[in-house]
Amino acid sequence: MRAILSVYDKIDIALLGRGLTELGFQIYSTGGTARALEAAGVPVFPVSDLTGFPEILGGRVKTLHPAIHGGILARRHVPADLEELARHGLPLVDLVAVNLYPFAETVAQPDISLEAALEQIDIGGPTMLRAAAKNFPAVVPICDPADYRLVLEELRKPGGLDPAFRRHLASKAFRHTAVYDSTIAAYLGGEECWPGEMPLGLHKVQDLRYGENPHQRAAFYAIPQPGRTPVGLVAAQQLQGKELSYNNILDADAAWAVASDFQPATVAIIKHMNPCGLAWAEDPVTAYHLALAGDPRAAFGGIVAVNSPVDQRFAQHLIQRFYEIVLAPDFSAEALDMLASRPNLRVLKLPFCSSHGLAWRSVAGGLLVQQTDWVDADEVRRGQVVTRRAPTEEEWTALDFAWRAVRYVKSNAIVLVQSQQGSGSHSLALVGMGAGQPSRVAAVEIAARQAGPRAKGAVLASDAFFPMPDGVQAAAQAGVRAIVQPGGSQGDPEAIAAADAAGMTMVFTGKRHFLH
Repeated sequence: MRAILSVYDKIDIALLGRGLTELGFQIYSTGGTARALEAAGVPVFPVSDLTGFPEILGGRVKTLHPAIHGGILARRHVPADLEELARHGLPLVDLVAVNLYPFAETVAQPDISLEAALEQIDIGGPTMLRAAAKNFPAVVPICDPADYRLVLEELRKPGGLDPAFRRHLASKAFRHTAVYDSTIAAYLGGEECWPGEMPLGLHKVQDLRYGENPHQRAAFYAIPQPGRTPVGLVAAQQLQGKELSYNNILDADAAWAVASDFQPATVAIIKHMNPCGLAWAEDPVTAYHLALAGDPRAAFGGIVAVNSPVDQRFAQHLIQRFYEIVLAPDFSAEALDMLASRPNLRVLKLPFCSSHGLAWRSVAGGLLVQQTDWVDADEVRRGQVVTRRAPTEEEWTALDFAWRAVRYVKSNAIVLVQSQQGSGSHSLALVGMGAGQPSRVAAVEIAARQAGPRAKGAVLASDAFFPMPDGVQAAAQAGVRAIVQPGGSQGDPEAIAAADAAGMTMVFTGKRHFLH
């Protein structure tokens, strides 16, 4: 029996080599792998003994040869294949262990050159691995050092590896090479969008206890972004608390996205992927209490994201209520000591940054892919003032905050925001929200009811236009003083008239921000 071992990652290769030797395998190897086996006292032959040809082009070509691939691909149950091998003096190969050049790790390094990246594209390794996987009924393909011990155990059993295990190894090998190729394609494609084919090389971050409900299995996968810094929950470091669940990850992602879109110190409190609390203030603790006041009842068991470091003072306020997760860019040692009094609270440290990449959503049998939605820095101020009264400077600031906030609320979406200035301090806070309503006026009524007296003097943002004046009228009755919306409805003249009648100001941005 013959085995070819050619690995970049040398972990446990000596263990595999010794085990195969004890089982009667002749081992053939290349370059560094051969040296590692020799150093461990494992008998090994160079692959050139099979090919009759030396490595060339600085090692670029060493296993791309009929003597290698003929021995791997020959079908043992086809006499003509075996006769052809014998006619050319080519031996059979029964096991191939390969892992690949570290392309993803290489391009993750800062300022890596294209030439250096190209040198880390493995050609011979994937070719051998795919050949062995194609012929898995006769050849054992191994791509993961974690499988070495199990393969040896199975080989020692009477009858050797069973067909199901061989098929598992083959499937794993093809997944491995597919992810490898997709990573290379993503790197070379750069910022290219909407190609005719889009491979997804997903890496499992972790298995989850279950999905949205206990009867659903689930796992968390990362989309590789070669050459780019990971963003979002895949970049999170969990500092304490229980394992994250499927719903935790969805809510935490929403919390991270909201808080990343505002200046420090902003605090977002998320429940079921909607911000039930959101506030900005010069002091994080003030922002936290303003966010909590948005809907204290809904905040129970929610997710708290703060886009500035958490210190002991902030942590002291957090532990007074029950939350599932707190996310921040950093935590002081004293804050972590205090949060430890809530051992089930999940504490996540991760960078906060806006992401303008692609957004993915699954549907039955496929994926929807779109650019992420974003708000330009001056999108509101560039808008058209359509009422007789123009916004005050304080209203412009509040409208911008509300416009950013509304795009994180499920449509039909309405948010009410209050601005407070005085004693040298300034703050902005969400005081009412209407989310996911089939009727826009109903969303206004829900937001106004939630805000109560705080609606008086607030500003309102609507993610899409008002088709009729009733939504504007409901806002006016609640005491709202300014509205920002996309405009573009046939009912715009009536909505503008309703705003003018109430002495309100209204701005059309010309840009919709649905979140379904």
